[in-house]
Amino acid sequence: MSLKVLSVVGARPQLVKLAPIASALASAGQRHVIVHTGQHYDADLSDVFFSGLGIPDPDVHLGVGSGSHGVQTGAVMAALDPILERERPDWVLVYGDTNSTLAGAVSAVKLHLPVAHLEAGLRSFNRRMPEEHNRVLTDHAADLLLAPTEEAMRHLAAEGLAERSVRTGDVMVDVCLRVRDAVRAGSVDAPVLPDGIDPERPYLVATVHRAENTDDAARLASLADALADLPVQVALLAHPRLVARAETHGIKLGRGAVRVGRPLPYAGLVAAVLGSQGVITDSGGLQKEAFLLERPCTTLRTETEWPETLAGGWNELVADPAVLGPARWAATATRPAPDAPRGTPYGDGHAAETVAAILAERASR
Repeated sequence: MSLKVLSVVGARPQLVKLAPIASALASAGQRHVIVHTGQHYDADLSDVFFSGLGIPDPDVHLGVGSGSHGVQTGAVMAALDPILERERPDWVLVYGDTNSTLAGAVSAVKLHLPVAHLEAGLRSFNRRMPEEHNRVLTDHAADLLLAPTEEAMRHLAAEGLAERSVRTGDVMVDVCLRVRDAVRAGSVDAPVLPDGIDPERPYLVATVHRAENTDDAARLASLADALADLPVQVALLAHPRLVARAETHGIKLGRGAVRVGRPLPYAGLVAAVLGSQGVITDSGGLQKEAFLLERPCTTLRTETEWPETLAGGWNELVADPAVLGPARWAATATRPAPDAPRGTPYGDGHAAETVAAILAERASR
């Protein structure tokens, strides 16, 4: 059965997830319409991914850009409605936990179009995070919940959504392992690390972007101090939110151990992590990528949507480095990779093929 699937994407992690999905749908002979909302309008966070991962160009670019949660979500919905009316796809596929995710789901269900949510069932149980609201609301609106892990399936069952849920594995594994192998084979250029980082010496890759870490001046200043005081080089790949908030708060990021650079294309990010001693982040995606790439991760949050990464000490939660004190913070951030086996909680690298097959099977019911 030939399908038309319309993907709604707009933020960096969604573009990575789109790559294997686009390939799997093409291999299955399905029609695929890609709508880029423009939620991440910085070229480093968006356009470069389409060329770097071999994703087809978007069929529609809404150009929404920045704004408050309400403005951004509403703008995507308003722009998306006529596109959905025109295309009338068999599935509207939304990805992850952004404002684009929620807007795509709400627009589709209001038009009585079937919605599938990729990466369903993740929960941080922190209702102060806008991403948590987006996840929960999208899961309860969607017709088909594509869950990456057994833990995600348990969360969905606990919310009465078991009948709509299918475990597919995680499509991020598909692309991460493919790019990892390309890096190891030498077919990916060396990453463009921030000026001043010597790749021949130990370094950490760091990213900070979440509102709870950037909006409060004292919180951001404390994190900047903690990174600057580390005993190894820190390659801070600075998200536009971080740069803007640091400028607003008058906080200098590039000092001490820290050298500030721009976000990297996905292959460059994988190469940078593989070359590193470890990762410091508040990103959900980068926690998991560090786990897949066998690098220890320190997460600057009180919780994680990916609890599987905590097993064996591969990921450690450090909500406030200042509370640990300089010595413990340094020891945690620079710890060696554990000996503990990681297993394959996120699947075997064929999740996108499973998603394509499930979409075809469920549409034929």
